[in-house]
Amino acid sequence: MTQDNNQQELMLKLSLFEQQIRQLHEQLQAVEQGIIEMSSLNLGLDELKGAKDKEILAPIGRGIFAKAKLLSEELTVDVGNKNLVKKSISATQETIQEQIIKLKNVKKELKENLERLNQEVTKVFMYAQKKSEKK
Repeated sequence: MTQDNNQQELMLKLSLFEQQIRQLHEQLQAVEQGIIEMSSLNLGLDELKGAKDKEILAPIGRGIFAKAKLLSEELTVDVGNKNLVKKSISATQETIQEQIIKLKNVKKELKENLERLNQEVTKVFMYAQKKSEKK
């Protein structure tokens, strides 16, 4: 194999690594954002405890709120596939906490994958450097 072929192969490998690293960073960022949103939601639910018959601002859509009266502390929760169930605030918070734990596990996995990928990049660099020193 010529030096040009070796350099092309190295550049191709590095390009693939770069793409994989970028994808992992994007996934990591999305997971971190999910953790922040779920944690914020969990805190927001604390404000509903003991707030029956009080006026609240209920979100209608992106940045749009309506004044509403809280008739009950029972929540209707989408548990997936548009299946709605009634849950107490505490039970809903437990569900959210479980989701946060799952997201944190995914975050840990993504970081481990990123570390493995960085180690692979280092190995490729070291291999390429040794090959170029031999010539």
